[in-house]
Amino acid sequence: MSSWVLVTGGATRLGREIALAFAKAGWSLICHYRNSEGEARKLCDEALALGVQAHPLYAELESEQSCDELFKRTLELSGENLCSIVNNASLFIADNAHDFQESQALQQLNVNLMAPMRFGKWFYEAVANRQASKASKLPQLPEKHSPSIIHILDQKVFNLNPDYFSYTVSKLALERIVALQAQSFGPHIRVNAVSPGLIYQSGPQNLDNFKIASKANLMGAPIEPAQVAQSALFLAQNPCITGNTIKVDNGQHLVPSARDIMFVADKLSSK
Repeated sequence: MSSWVLVTGGATRLGREIALAFAKAGWSLICHYRNSEGEARKLCDEALALGVQAHPLYAELESEQSCDELFKRTLELSGENLCSIVNNASLFIADNAHDFQESQALQQLNVNLMAPMRFGKWFYEAVANRQASKASKLPQLPEKHSPSIIHILDQKVFNLNPDYFSYTVSKLALERIVALQAQSFGPHIRVNAVSPGLIYQSGPQNLDNFKIASKANLMGAPIEPAQVAQSALFLAQNPCITGNTIKVDNGQHLVPSARDIMFVADKLSSK
C-alpha cells in the first residue's frame, strides 16, 4: 500500500508542482481545490497515469465544518495510510495596517492559519489512535513514511515589510506553529515548513514587473517551482527532521525591502 498525501490548494501553481512531485515519488494523492475543479481533475488523471491513486476534493476551508468535511473524506479515501498533509492553500489579499477590512483579514486567518491548525489537531488524533491500535496487536512492519505535516510559508515572514498586512500576519503565525506543533505532536508526527520566494505572478503584478522581481534575490535568478516542491517531498520522506523550515528563495529573505517586492520592481522598471 502506498502512502497518501493531502495537498491543499493542490490543483494549480505551486500546489500542482507539489502534488506531482509526491505522485512521481509513488505517493497516492488527495488534491484539495476550491475554484479549480477542472485543473484538479486533470492533475488527478496525471497522477493515475503514474500508477498511484488520486482523488480531487472540494472544500472552501474558511470554517471548521468545511475543514472537518474535507479531513473526514480524506481519511475515508486513504484509510490508515494518510502519511502527510501539505498546507499549501492560501488567501492573498492586498491591505495594510491602517485600512484592512476585518472580514477579509478573518478570511485569510481562517484559510492560512486556522485550517492548518485544525488539520494538525485531527491528524494527530488519527495517527495516535492508529499507532495505539497497532501496538496492541501482533508486531507489524513500520510505516513506509513517518507521518508529517508541511506548511508552505513565504519569505516575507523572514523579511518583513508592511504590505499585504493581514496575509503577512497569518503567515507569521503559521511560521511560529511549526515549532509548537513539532513539540506537541512528537513522536507521532513531524512538523516542518518550506518558505519559497517569489515564483509566480500574483495580484495586480504584470509580466514585466514579475521578470524584474523574480530576480531580486542573492542569486539574481528566478526560483524554480519544482525545486520548492522537491523540498516539500524531501521533508515528508526524511524521518529525522522536525521543527525546521527550509528557505527555497535564492536568498530573497536576505535582501531587505521596505515594500513588497512587486512595488520595488515597479520603481526599478521606471528608471
